[in-house]
Amino acid sequence: MGTALTTSLTEARFDPSTKEAVWEVEDYCDPPLAHERNAILDRYFTGFQFERVHPSVGWLTIEDYPLLWAEITNRANVDF
Repeated sequence: MGTALTTSLTEARFDPSTKEAVWEVEDYCDPPLAHERNAILDRYFTGFQFERVHPSVGWLTIEDYPLLWAEITNRANVDF
């Protein structure tokens, strides 16, 4: 996958209110992320929803959310 998607997934956030992974990525496919979904994303994510935003506006909207991978790590380390 390209560097744009790699960077987006590295910086992906966890929306505590919806319990969903969220990120911004530049993409020109129709449907969005068609190639990336076929190659890898559909193995790990479901229920994609897309919203068109101006560049970097998406990140500003989610910047206060916890990092997705930190949230996954924290939840994996919880003793039940």
